[in-house]
Amino acid sequence: MTKKEKKERQDTEQKEQSLGLEGELLAKQQEHDQLWDKYLRLQADFDNYKKRSFKEKGEFIKFANEGLIIELLSILDNFERGIKSVEQKHDFDLLHQGVDMISKQLHVLLESKGLKRIKAVDEKFDPHLHEPLDIIEDENVDREMVVEELQSGYLLNERIIRPAKVKVVKPKQKLVSSNEDQEIEEKDIIEEKEIKEEDIDKVE
Repeated sequence: MTKKEKKERQDTEQKEQSLGLEGELLAKQQEHDQLWDKYLRLQADFDNYKKRSFKEKGEFIKFANEGLIIELLSILDNFERGIKSVEQKHDFDLLHQGVDMISKQLHVLLESKGLKRIKAVDEKFDPHLHEPLDIIEDENVDREMVVEELQSGYLLNERIIRPAKVKVVKPKQKLVSSNEDQEIEEKDIIEEKEIKEEDIDKVE
């Protein structure tokens, strides 16, 4: 093979190699463009998802209590019917019965939603459940007890949402009386005086 032929062969190989590299580069560029386009579409989809989720969350918060309110409306209807009935008959015993019935309906509804009343009267005082508004001392009790409920407290699904406001009785603290202090002091003085008299007798 002559030098000329050898050079032509080398040039041909270099051209083929260059064309191969250009082809690979073009393929990589196309792949990059496809991936970039896919990324932009995903980004747009994600932005739309965030906007939609934010809107749905706002709607959920806005109407979260709709079911509870619908159930409360039936109790409100009973209350309004009771008022009209009393206005017509002027029967306050009937009003009392109606209010009592509505109160029970309301409590049953709220209990079905997880609301539970905190036990208070005659219960051992618990600072987590009870908020003391008045504390009295009594020497006849041996522990802190709730004797009166001033405002009801409630748990919602076992979590405290309002502690019960109560009156508490606690054991009376026993203090050493001044008479006992005086008796102890007089006893010490007498003993000291007797010791001095014994010393005088020994000297004589």
